[in-house]
Amino acid sequence: MADDSTSLIPAERIERCILFIREHKVMLDQDLAALYGVDTKVLVQAVKRNIKRFPPAFMFQLNEDEFTALRSQFVTSNVRLGRGGRRYSPFAFTEQGVAMLSSILRSERAVEVNVEIMRAFVRLRRMLASNVELARKLDALERKYDSQFKAVFDAIRQLMAPESTPRRPIGFHGH
Repeated sequence: MADDSTSLIPAERIERCILFIREHKVMLDQDLAALYGVDTKVLVQAVKRNIKRFPPAFMFQLNEDEFTALRSQFVTSNVRLGRGGRRYSPFAFTEQGVAMLSSILRSERAVEVNVEIMRAFVRLRRMLASNVELARKLDALERKYDSQFKAVFDAIRQLMAPESTPRRPIGFHGH
């Protein structure tokens, strides 16, 4: 497996382009076009010429709300989305859609980039799986320690509570 030093594109760059939209991990047309070294318009035209290869599970166009939310998310970066030139909402490609792109973009670079993108999706899937496991372990620890801390708090409350048996007064009281 290639490491970052021999990769065409650093893995971090690819991973930053993977977004979570409509409960799918996706990449936007403009990010893919930049990675492939083509204009977004060229990528979209190639997809439209082969639209039967891209069912909704492979690719979808962002609706206005999603596009607006995404634009506001990247307001500070101004690197992505939004320097005004876009007439339509971006297309989002799922992992399967990205894989299908390799069948319509046949350049050597497209093939190499696709391999690296697939590796990034696999790494992301592994990270998410390990995070699920980590979250499960954390939940178990919290349940375990909650009961232990409850005992500590109960002990502190007992120390703070007034005594139930009255104390004898201090000092000399003659009768």
